[in-house]
Amino acid sequence: MSGSTLILIAVAGIFLLLFLVMRTKLHAFVSLLLVSLLVGVAAGMPLGDVIASIQNGMGGTLGFVAVVVGLGAMFGKMLEVSGGAERLAQTLVNKFGEDKAQWALALTGFIVAVPVFFDVGFIILVPIVYGLAKKTGRSLLYYGIPLLAGLAVTHSFIPPTPGPIAVANLIGAELGWVILFGVIAGIPATILAGPIFAKYIAKKIHVTIPDYMEFEEIDTSKELPSFKMIVSLISIPLVLILANTLSAVLLEEGNGIRTFFTFMGHPFVALTLATLLTFIFLGTRRGYTRDEVQEIATKALEPAGIIILVTGAGGVFKQVLIDSGVGDVLGEMMAGSALPAIVLAFLIAAVVRVAQGSATVSMVTAAGLITPLLELQNITGAALGLIVISIASGATVLSHVNDSGFWLVNRYFGLDVKDTLKSWTVMETIIGLTGFAVVFLISLFII
Repeated sequence: MSGSTLILIAVAGIFLLLFLVMRTKLHAFVSLLLVSLLVGVAAGMPLGDVIASIQNGMGGTLGFVAVVVGLGAMFGKMLEVSGGAERLAQTLVNKFGEDKAQWALALTGFIVAVPVFFDVGFIILVPIVYGLAKKTGRSLLYYGIPLLAGLAVTHSFIPPTPGPIAVANLIGAELGWVILFGVIAGIPATILAGPIFAKYIAKKIHVTIPDYMEFEEIDTSKELPSFKMIVSLISIPLVLILANTLSAVLLEEGNGIRTFFTFMGHPFVALTLATLLTFIFLGTRRGYTRDEVQEIATKALEPAGIIILVTGAGGVFKQVLIDSGVGDVLGEMMAGSALPAIVLAFLIAAVVRVAQGSATVSMVTAAGLITPLLELQNITGAALGLIVISIASGATVLSHVNDSGFWLVNRYFGLDVKDTLKSWTVMETIIGLTGFAVVFLISLFII
């Protein structure tokens, strides 16, 4: 089959995927599987090989992603039910003071979103935004945008959140590099999209607590976990994973310290250790029975299961593209482009994001399409970490009415569609563009 025909099949497959998700509202998991099947058959693969590719793509992806996302979800749920997120917010707002509460909320969101899903973190912490806005008379956006920016940046850029985990696995990037570059890109993105943009937009759009929201101020007298304990628990997996990556760069193979950190810093070990510690220090030592801790952990896997399956289906799509030969042709076509891989990765993710709304689907689709080019150009090591953040940046920009996050903010802040576009959509776009600008600059010295 000619290269041009294979390209047409790939393009048709992507358009079909967008049609199924957007127009027919077929679940992304089923849509990805169906499109993978059809692309494989249309590309002339033997029917048995199509099935084998699906099995290998799913198994190869979930062998890593299911473990990491599952452990991360349980870790985050314990932080949620124990009041750890409230403790972080209360302590930071008190330390920074009311005048700098914006910065405290941005930092809170940045830290909380490491183990806690974006929407859960927002719903837990929005009463603090309500309380500050009510006390000061300022627009909800003055405090809400910094919190949202911190949550959104970490949710998109820093493992073990599902998006970067999925992309890192699909393109073969080390999580240590992803964490490092995610933090480097995430800090300026949070500052620009958070406190700085919030001061501007709060002057343009004044919103108060919606009448339909039942607002109760957080009880600051109830006993919560200590601030130091929460920060320590969140830091453990990140520090161990980073130590693994840095030891591989700084120490020779066979060195005892490197061997130790290679084991302890593997995401499986680091997250298992962190999750066990949360079960103990935020669970049993705070009065929960073992059965209650088990119930909390089980409940945490319900939303994680959807993310795991969609990510696995993204792995299937990638595998079918590679096994059918479509990937090689796509890789050669993109290699002939004047644009570097990091720019193409951003643009592909951004186009899919705008078209269908889901950041996760955008990330896994872009990762599957860009992988052949990365292999063709022999892009490895730290450079792959930059590609992950570039894809995550593209999958963040221009959130609009087809994104669930858009409506979450719309409802909790009582905004109309126009003002949600002016605030939330612009904030998300600032995050994506800033993150991309940072990794693009770094890529000039690495790729």
